Amino acid sequence: MKRPALATLLCLPGTLFAVEPDRDEALKLADVVISANRQVESRSTSSAASTVFTRADIDRLQPPGVTDLLRRVPGVQVAPTGGRSSVPGIFIRGTKTAQALVLVDGVRIANATSGDSGLQFLDIDQVERVEVLRGSRSAVYGSDAIGGVIQIFTRRSSGPGLQPRLHLAGGSQHTWQRSLGLSGGDDATRFNLGASLDESAGIDATGPSFASDADHEAYRNRSLNLSLSHTFNERFEAGLNLLDSQGRSEYDNPYGRFDPVTFDSLAQKPYTDFTVSSLGSYLDAQLSERWHSRLELGHSENRSESRDKLSSERSAFNTYRDQLTWQNTLTLSEQHSLSAGVDGYQDRVHASERLARDSRWNRAAFVQHRFEGEHFNTELGVRRDQNQQYGGQTSWSASLGVPLNPANDLLLSYSEGFRAPTFNDLYYPGYSNPTLDPEHSKSVELQWRSRLSSDSRLEASLYRTELRDAIVFAGLQPENVAAARINGFELSLDQRWGAWQSQLGLALIDPRDRDSGHTLARRARRTLSLDLDRQFDAFSVGASWQAVSASFDGEDNRQRLAGHGVLGLRGEWSASPALKLRLSLDNLLDTSYSRALYSFDGASYGYREEGRTWLMSVTWTPAL
Repeated sequence: MKRPALATLLCLPGTLFAVEPDRDEALKLADVVISANRQVESRSTSSAASTVFTRADIDRLQPPGVTDLLRRVPGVQVAPTGGRSSVPGIFIRGTKTAQALVLVDGVRIANATSGDSGLQFLDIDQVERVEVLRGSRSAVYGSDAIGGVIQIFTRRSSGPGLQPRLHLAGGSQHTWQRSLGLSGGDDATRFNLGASLDESAGIDATGPSFASDADHEAYRNRSLNLSLSHTFNERFEAGLNLLDSQGRSEYDNPYGRFDPVTFDSLAQKPYTDFTVSSLGSYLDAQLSERWHSRLELGHSENRSESRDKLSSERSAFNTYRDQLTWQNTLTLSEQHSLSAGVDGYQDRVHASERLARDSRWNRAAFVQHRFEGEHFNTELGVRRDQNQQYGGQTSWSASLGVPLNPANDLLLSYSEGFRAPTFNDLYYPGYSNPTLDPEHSKSVELQWRSRLSSDSRLEASLYRTELRDAIVFAGLQPENVAAARINGFELSLDQRWGAWQSQLGLALIDPRDRDSGHTLARRARRTLSLDLDRQFDAFSVGASWQAVSASFDGEDNRQRLAGHGVLGLRGEWSASPALKLRLSLDNLLDTSYSRALYSFDGASYGYREEGRTWLMSVTWTPAL
């Protein structure tokens, strides 16, 4: 019953459907989006500006990690502090890292103390799909979705029967990757089980620093993925999805470790033991032809314990989160549909520093109405959150879509967003403020979507975001004192010329502090991403070019980060239907650049990024 609905969805994107299309099948498709409203819908009719990477895209682009995919999204900037395992700043439309909601199979994974999600620790081989929504979705998801939403979908079954896979890779910095998986099933039951081990000697992330920081920062990651679904009949389906990543990441500390009595500098070899895991289960029910219901239960853990090999020092910040979502979609008529539900989660924090409070709950209800007419369509949504710490918040969203002709659409939208303060903001001893209010945003956006031909798709967005009550450190404590205004323009173009395939992403942004007029830190005003691929029977080749303009590391705009461009090449040979050999060359021109600064001995220096690197891999998927 669900598979015909999926085909109908793709053929008639302007029509509403009573039957929820099959999600596992939809995850393979580039023309649908799930994260915008927590249900499968055509990208052409969704109100969200979105970018989708399927498993086929991941195999073609050969990115080292999830954050390397995000660099290709117009309006998204990634600012790491060293090599591939370093903590990245992720800025969606000029907003900061903690203002983007990150989900794995619908489950929140961010650390409730720092706001960081640990995306650098998710193994790309365990990922089926990545969806990136640009613009606030707080009316759907509540807190944190000011800049947008990043959702990772874990690996799924490739079809009936058994499909084993083996992936081995080796490359620069003594990098070794091993991955083993098995997927399959029948018409009723589907499963995927995968495990991987990723190791690298890393690079020296800092130049001038303490002598003990001169070593390379090694990295080790063990990942496990399990997905299982069972269809009881044409109306009921249940399943679960598990992702668990654990390992160790070494890092440099240019700010040093000192003797508490003499203040002499001490040798150091710091590292972090990390865990990022999520477990989600669901019950999907087609209760009638007009009523679809989905219940989701989730648990996530984001654990970080920092130690030093040369001392007994220890710092731990662990988040444990339980989550429940119940969503109902009602098809009222051929033109009207209503989506409503409840959402709740509870955060528990275990930290080495004693916090005044170590748990809080959040409960919410949301409703959204959608109208699909011949000459226009509308979407109106509202969500009410009630939080144990900061009280109630109401978020609204609205959109109006107008089809100019069969090939061109205009979409005008308004959205509100908010972000709750983290536990560190509120309760960290000596450096917190328990009276903080949530951050708030209001955004307006105009989108133009054009299907120039069957081989060409153009999307452009013009937007403005107003931020208020932004949390910044005023002295030693955070305060709600900052305000910002962000104007931006984004353009993406997907084009095919026979066997050639290209994706172009361009973003222009003006993110300013309202009080000082300065540009927000680590936000480049111009970014460009271009991917070009060509298929030659059993061979394929591709190239990537990513360019980033200059930015400033500090809010005072005194420390400038130079712009840069990075070129990458890749190739693949299908030696047989079951055997693929791949080679990627990243930063081919060995460009030296930094996206963040650190201080040492009163001077500022840039964190090093990886130079020219290579990775060769073999993937074997034998038929059983």
